[in-house]
Parts: sequence; structure tokens; C-alpha cells
Amino acid sequence: MAIFSFSSRQIILIFIIILSFNFLSISHGRKISKVNDESFRIRAVNLGGWLVTEGWIKPSLFDSIPNKDFLDGTELQLKSVRVGKYLCAELGGGTIIVANRTSASGWESFKLWRINEKSFNLRVFNKQFVGLNMGAAGNGNNQVVAVENTPGNSEIFEIVRSSDDPDRVRIKASNGYFLQVKGEEVVTADFIGNISSGWGNDDPSVFVMRISGRLQGEFQITNGYGPNLAPQIMKQHWSTYIVEEDFKFIAKSGLNAVRIPVGWWIASDPSPPKPFVAGSLEALDDAFLWAQKHGIKVIIDLHAAPGSQNGWEHSGSRDGFQEWGQTDDNIQQTVAVIEFLTARYAKSPALIAVELLNEPLSPGVSLENVTKYYKAGYDAVRKHSSTAYVIMSNRLGNIDSRELFPLANAFTKPVIDVHYYNLFSDVFNSMTTVEHNIQFIQTNRSQQLNRLTSSNAPLILVGEWVAEWQVQNATKEEYQRFAKAQLQVYGRATFGWAYWTLKNVNRHWSLQWMIQNGYISLL
Repeated sequence: MAIFSFSSRQIILIFIIILSFNFLSISHGRKISKVNDESFRIRAVNLGGWLVTEGWIKPSLFDSIPNKDFLDGTELQLKSVRVGKYLCAELGGGTIIVANRTSASGWESFKLWRINEKSFNLRVFNKQFVGLNMGAAGNGNNQVVAVENTPGNSEIFEIVRSSDDPDRVRIKASNGYFLQVKGEEVVTADFIGNISSGWGNDDPSVFVMRISGRLQGEFQITNGYGPNLAPQIMKQHWSTYIVEEDFKFIAKSGLNAVRIPVGWWIASDPSPPKPFVAGSLEALDDAFLWAQKHGIKVIIDLHAAPGSQNGWEHSGSRDGFQEWGQTDDNIQQTVAVIEFLTARYAKSPALIAVELLNEPLSPGVSLENVTKYYKAGYDAVRKHSSTAYVIMSNRLGNIDSRELFPLANAFTKPVIDVHYYNLFSDVFNSMTTVEHNIQFIQTNRSQQLNRLTSSNAPLILVGEWVAEWQVQNATKEEYQRFAKAQLQVYGRATFGWAYWTLKNVNRHWSLQWMIQNGYISLL
């Protein structure tokens, strides 16, 4: 056995070399483990329309709903044929219903709450429900009012359509009589005329109905099918729309992650609040198993919060009102959902990030409330995972795109989610040329992204984008150039990007179709 002898100077030199080697090893290890390293950036696709329903993604899901024109959140505008003016909730609600408006807007719109396929509540602009003035003793004058904040028996109505002209309707009140317009200031539920005589313009009980808005989300489909049919309809959808074969396709196509939108009711599975039905949690469990098997990372995205953070159908809204964050109970309920999801999947090697809330809409959601929630949501994630990234979606609207930076920089592993579509505003409605759209990506979007990726900034995720625009009759080559421009710019996002969505009846919104047909290549 050889024996070595070292001087003090040699020992010190060896020690310095060892320390230097360890430092370089640690630094290199940190570098290659960072998701925002060039080779590790998220290249994801959203699994939209799966665990949170969006009717435009797969319209056929709604085909068999009885009386499907009248789903929750459908907006009706009703014009009296006799006086030629619209019904209106005076002052937007809190008082009587009148029939004196020559045009229709917010106060003249009535949002449906569906009780069953024949019975409905009507909600007005200030959130009261249309009903009858029953008086203190319950024997009022049957005048139609909108004063109750919670619907009861006197707020139940039936909508009867003409068989010859479905846009002509009568509205039957809970007292068994039909509404009639006796004058511009007097609308009552006491019509006793002969309704079998027809639907003529002299009949005070006849209205021309215009549907001015619709919602086709999770609430609409489950409440539309009802408690007997909805469970089987939704389970069939969940088990067939996204399957393991889709994860194989994702893995072989050059993607490394999925962003999965979920609704707040998933945390109550297998007994979610009505009308939601059980089964989405089991589907999410399957997704994690498939992701792990095929080397795919998962971003859990809370897409629908209780009360709705933006009023849109993809937020699980019942009627289009934005009510999330208005109470502490509401916020704490949402935090509990995040904690449930993180606790369930924290040990899965597939979990890469938890997104606390999708697309809160300003000014309905204040910066104060969203900050309060993001702090609590971050703590809920950290109770169960020190490795998961925490994603905070920027508020939509007229806001400073860096408004969450002070909050995010106090966290570890924070990510800010921004959504970039060349759609959904007047700016893009008038942007009808190919070159104009591509230039906007290369210039405006690039500048916006650069502003968000300074040295002291949190990581950035372009969580939703799509190769669709307002250009009509674009060629395949033009779509390829548009998609390539976005991939080049959004590829610089420090956390990565996620295309909306994997499957869609609208072909350019379907990344699966775009890849299979040579519009987009990620390899």
C-alpha cells in the first residue's frame, strides 16, 4: 500500500480544488434542473373542453338536452306585440317591471335560471328575480316586480312558445295566469283571455322573444340534462374525449406537458354540489397516471372558481354574473380546492405546477382580492409541495401586466400566466391581413413579452395561444407562417407556453389536427 505525504500548502491547494469542483457541480446541477433552461421550457397543450365543459369546443354534447334553447344564463329580451316596446326591470331591479323601452340592453335583458325543462326563474340586471307582488298578506295585485334576491314560489315562470312562430311566447306565472301588458307602466300576471284564439299583435299576453346571449358551460350541461341523465352523459364524455392514446400522441409530437383546466366542484367528488356530477376527479387521476407513464408533466389549472371569476361559461358560471372574491368565505373555499388538489397529487412525479386561478377579470376582481387569494393559495400549495411551481394568472382587462411582480417575487418558484390571442378585441377584428397579424406577433407581442422577462422578473407562461385569427380564406402556408411566428416569440417565455387546445371541432383551435395535417411541427 502506497503512502503519500503532502505539505500544508499542497493540502490547502487540494482543498480549494475540491471546493471549486463541488461549487461547479452544484451550479451545473441547478442549471440543468431549472424548468426555464432553454431545453426544459414547457411546451404544453391545454386539455380544454374535457373536465370543464365549453360548448363551442364540442357542441354535440348539448344536442340531446330537452328544451335546450332555455339553459341557465340564456338572456331573453321580450317585446310586447301590443305596445311595441320591451319589458324592462325599472332601475335595473328592485322595483316594478315596465314595458316602455324602444330598444333593449342590460335593464331589458332577463337571465334564466333553469329549474327544469319547463320552469324558470328570471334574473335582472341588479341580480333580483322577477316575481309577483304578493303583498304583506300574500294577496297582492299580481303586478310583476323584481325585488327578491332569492327566488321562491312566486318567482317561478313557464315560457310557452307558439308552434307556428317559436319567437312568439307567452309567460305563465306561478298563480296560473299569463303575463300581460296593460300599459307601459303596468305589467301584471292576470291574463284571462282566450289564448287559443291565436298569437296576434293585438294580444296583450304575447311577446316577441329575442335570445341575446347564451352560455354552454358545465353548469348548463349538467343542469340541462338533469340529475338522471347528466351523470351518464358526463362520464361517457370524460372517459372518451381524452384517453391514454392522446398522451402518447402528445409525447411523440414534441410536447412535454399538459395544462388541465378543472372546476372547483372537483374537490367535492364523489358528491359535488348540484347540478355538478361525480367523475371528473377519477378522470384527473387517470391523466396523472398517463402523464407519468409517457413522461409528460401536468399543470393543474383552476379554470372555474365558485361564483365565477369572469362570468364566462368556462368559469362554471350559472348566469354570467361575476361573483368570485366578493366574500372571505368565497376566497377560502377556493383556497381549500387548491389545497385538496395539491395534497392529492404532490407526490406524483408528473406534477410540475398548480395554477391558482384562470383569467380573473378586472375590474370585477380587484387587485386587492386576487392578491389576498394568491397569497393564501401559494401557502396552500407549499403546505404539501416545495417543488411545484405556483402559477398566478394575470387579470384580464386594462391593467399593468407587471402588477403581480411584487407579490410573485416574494415567493419561491412563482410563474405569471399571460394569454395572447390575435382575437377578442376591436384591435384584432380589424386586423384582416396576414402580414399585419404576423408583424403584430413579431413586434407587439415580442415587446410585451420582453417587458415581462427582465432579470428580476418571475417566470412567464404564455398559458393560452392559438394559430387562429380574423384573416379570411388564409392558405395552409399562411397558417404555417402565423403559427411559426408565435412559436418563435412565445418560445422565449421563461417558463414556456401552452396551445389552446388539444381537440376542437374548430380545426385551427385543435393542436392535434394542426400537427396531423402539417400546419404545425414541434419536432
